[in-house]
Amino acid sequence: MILVTGGAGFIGANFVLGWLAEHDEAVVNVDKLTYAGNLGTLDALRADPRHQFVKADIADAAILQNLLVKYRPRAVLHFAAESHVDRSLHGPADFVQTNLVGTFALLEAARAYWVRLKGAEQENFRFLHISTDEVYGSLAPDAPPFCETTPYAPNSPYAATKAGSDHLVRAYHHSYGLPVLTTHCSNNYGPYQFPEKLIPLIISHALAGKPLPVYGDGKQVRDWLYVADHCAALRAVLARGCSGQTYNIGGWNEKTNLEVVHTLCALLDRLRPKSSGSYRDQVTFVQDRPGHDRRYAINASKIERELGWRPAHTFETGLEETVRWYLDHSDWVHQIISGDYLKWLETQYAQRA
Repeated sequence: MILVTGGAGFIGANFVLGWLAEHDEAVVNVDKLTYAGNLGTLDALRADPRHQFVKADIADAAILQNLLVKYRPRAVLHFAAESHVDRSLHGPADFVQTNLVGTFALLEAARAYWVRLKGAEQENFRFLHISTDEVYGSLAPDAPPFCETTPYAPNSPYAATKAGSDHLVRAYHHSYGLPVLTTHCSNNYGPYQFPEKLIPLIISHALAGKPLPVYGDGKQVRDWLYVADHCAALRAVLARGCSGQTYNIGGWNEKTNLEVVHTLCALLDRLRPKSSGSYRDQVTFVQDRPGHDRRYAINASKIERELGWRPAHTFETGLEETVRWYLDHSDWVHQIISGDYLKWLETQYAQRA
């Protein structure tokens, strides 16, 4: 049995689905079901006895302690987080509560549970904390990619709260001996991603005939990682990672935002052509995000060298799989685009034209 937090969100749900497709080991899935959590993503597991879903807030220490005692997991995988930079600029308090207070409560519950384990159960227990490359700040165009020893320099409330949670996890290992693992991933994309993020946002806007918003000059660089590759890396870290270590997970795919948008438009032109013209005609440059980091890049050599993981998808193959998935699952997108989401889009983009 493993316990997963945030398992109804984008990366967490993909991990749970992939785990149960490859393992018989059961999953206790704890999710608060905020705007980004969607049980519909897990419909395939509705009748699967290996999947136990619990709606709960990770900041509720009593519930966490009861769940750990009841299910006795051999590992906790901590995905739950507020994760959108733009939302953190509008409302940082939610990020402090979930990413810092929530992680603290989970660590306290895990420590109390772990110290009561005996023998091999205690020795083999792991707390896997899933973090982000954004904690490292912004890279100059010619700077080497982030490695595991890159100093932290977070530039947004989101990145700062994730950095704080990383420090708490590290401290619980060094102060109490809790066997932790931390990963930093680059920008994920793939099925089931909430449509406020760049790739699903561009796909949904393109198909709806809406403007395709590109921040500033569109030359911000990100390293893109297909979500199934990320989940495979996490399975490798859980199975073979060394307690107390950090592993960076990247796709070796540095692309500007404008390159990503143009590639998406070309794929849609081929897979779902318009009656006239190209989807590129809808590209609209809007006011840049405050303090927008210019470049992220991940050096994923350590995880390849020590654990034998490397992404199976190129950016081109992963992106085409993603576009085809969204074209084939428009019902999933329509189900989660609520009035609250539409209000968010208006707040986010109305004043950036």
